[in-house]
Amino acid sequence: MTDEATETSVPQIAITGAAGYIGSHVVKLLTDKHPDWDYVALDNFYQGDVRSINGVDVEHVDIRNRCRLEAALDGSDVVLHLAAISGVDDCEQNQDLAYDVNVTGTNNVAWFCRKTGAGLVFPFSMAVLGDPQSFPISVDDPRDPFNWYGRTKLLGERAIEAFAEDAFPAHLFLKSNLYGEHEIDGQRVSKGTVINFFVNRALNGESLTVYEPGTQSRNYIHVDDVARTYVHSTERLLEQLEAGETGVEKYEVASDEDPSVQAVAELVQQITVEERGVDIDVELVENPRGDDETLVEDFAVDTAKTQSVLGWEAKHTVEESVRGLLEDAESNDA
Repeated sequence: MTDEATETSVPQIAITGAAGYIGSHVVKLLTDKHPDWDYVALDNFYQGDVRSINGVDVEHVDIRNRCRLEAALDGSDVVLHLAAISGVDDCEQNQDLAYDVNVTGTNNVAWFCRKTGAGLVFPFSMAVLGDPQSFPISVDDPRDPFNWYGRTKLLGERAIEAFAEDAFPAHLFLKSNLYGEHEIDGQRVSKGTVINFFVNRALNGESLTVYEPGTQSRNYIHVDDVARTYVHSTERLLEQLEAGETGVEKYEVASDEDPSVQAVAELVQQITVEERGVDIDVELVENPRGDDETLVEDFAVDTAKTQSVLGWEAKHTVEESVRGLLEDAESNDA
């Protein structure tokens, strides 16, 4: 740990992207479990708008500003780096911004960790793989991203590997497709992921549009399950810092559910009938991404290492979560 942590015996944990979909829930889970720790929550509010979590105020800091970033991170023992331009379309339409945030910003965070010895957690997304060639998927699979989002995440992964060597411990997460929502002090926090998109369209009585061919598979994991991984990872990193360990460990963060997009739409359709008595159409539409999308029909992921080393496992299921979202909406309508 850093000298500051040794003197006080209280670790300081920093979270970039703390106002966002995952980051805000990570802060909540950490402060719930470890209320005695010190926290630094940072965001530039590009997309996230949560301003305070369990008494921790989110400070306006842009990771592209290295001097401002390092001043805000000063004294941190672990940095959970979630700040990113995360959408495939957003990255494609704003390539300079995606490069500045996902590459330069990540380098700024990793450089701080190299100079101070702070531990680092970084999610690098399934997008780095491109079209997987073997299953179950693992962190050891070859990288072949075919969109700008995946390329920027791959550059971040490689930079952290180089910076971490002989300097600090880092955990890199190969993370699958998120869904679900959570609340921060009564504020609903969600994101337009595939399953959330389907549920919201069902609630609005709109058809569920599925990109052709519809048989393409995805692995889906609930935002709460992902956020819990960061808690387990933070605890392990503090132990590694105490032991003087350095270098990168990589973990798969996924569930054992990898249905086709068509199957997910039909599940939402079925549960909407059961919970709301409304029959929603499922409609196949032309895929605007063409060859720039993974079309494999299997997306199984090997999470054995994550379970054994971090002591983590996915708890939520797609069906349970879809039903819960629709039940909540029914209660709010009453």
